[in-house]
Amino acid sequence: MLKNRSLVSISDLSEDDVNNVFLKADEMLGYINNSKKINIMNSKILATLFYEPSTRTRLSFESAMHRLGGSVISMADSKTASVSKGETLADTIRIVESYSDIIVIRHPLEGAALLASKFSSKPIINAGDGSGEHPTQTLVDLYTIRKELGDINDKTITIIGDLKYGRTVHSLLMALIRYNVKINLISPENLRLPDYVYNELKNKLNITISSNLEKYIDSTDVLYVTRIQKERFTDKNEYSKLIGSYKITLKEVDKMKDNSIIMHPLPRIDEISPKVDITDKAKYFKQASYGIPIRMALISMIVGD
Repeated sequence: MLKNRSLVSISDLSEDDVNNVFLKADEMLGYINNSKKINIMNSKILATLFYEPSTRTRLSFESAMHRLGGSVISMADSKTASVSKGETLADTIRIVESYSDIIVIRHPLEGAALLASKFSSKPIINAGDGSGEHPTQTLVDLYTIRKELGDINDKTITIIGDLKYGRTVHSLLMALIRYNVKINLISPENLRLPDYVYNELKNKLNITISSNLEKYIDSTDVLYVTRIQKERFTDKNEYSKLIGSYKITLKEVDKMKDNSIIMHPLPRIDEISPKVDITDKAKYFKQASYGIPIRMALISMIVGD
C-alpha cells in the first residue's frame, strides 16, 4: 500500500507496488481515453515546488491532479519565492505542507527530496534531485516498455548518452534489477555511470559498458537516449567537447530490430534527428504522454481514499 507514503527513491517501491501502480495507471488511462470525469481528489491540494526548470514533469503532475478533480498550488520559479530571501528548504516545506495534502519537489541538490520528507508530515514525491534520482520518470519509462512491447522481461535495453549525471538513468537501472534484462551502457568515457551506482548494480544486472553504439544497436529492443546535460557541468569547455557525441538518425533506425523502440526522457537537444520522429520506432512523445496516467495513479494511491 502506498497510502500516505513518500516516494523519494525508486527503491522505496516493492515489485508489488510497481505492478499495482501500473494496474491503476491502466485504469486511469481508460478514464482519459473515454473522457470520463473523476473526482476522487475533490478538496485535495497538490503543491509543486520546482527549484529547477521543468515542462513535462511539472505540467504532467498538475494535469494529473486536475484530471483527478483536485487542485494545484505551485512555486514554478524559486526566484519569486521566499527562498530568494534565504529561506531554508526545511522552513519552506513546513509552510507548504500546511497548505497542501501532497508535495512534489524538484531540486538541484541530490538528497533534497529525502531532506524534505524528514520535515514534512505530508507525502513528498521526488520529481528529480540533482543528478540523484527521478523515480516517477522511471515508472513512466517502465510503463512505456510494458505498453509498447508487452513485457519488460527478456529485453535488451541500450542506454546511451549522459550516464554520469543522468538521474533518469540511475533510477531506471535500479528499477531494472527486478527484471530479467540485458543492459548495454553506451557513453563517452567522461560520462560513464558513476562508480557508486555501478557498484550497487554490477552483481544484480547483466551490464555491458562501451562507447560503441554500432556494436549493439542491431540486438537492441529498447534504445533509451539521453541528452548531455549542460546544467550539470562546472566546466563548460568539457561540455562543448562532449555535446554531439552520439546522434540517432534514420541510418541508425534502419539497423534496429523490427519491433524495437526508441525512448528519451526529454528534452532533447540534437541527439535524435527530427526525421526519426515519424518512424514507428519513435515512442518518446508517447512516453511523455504516459506520464499523466502514471502520476494520476500515484497521487490517487498516496492521498486518495
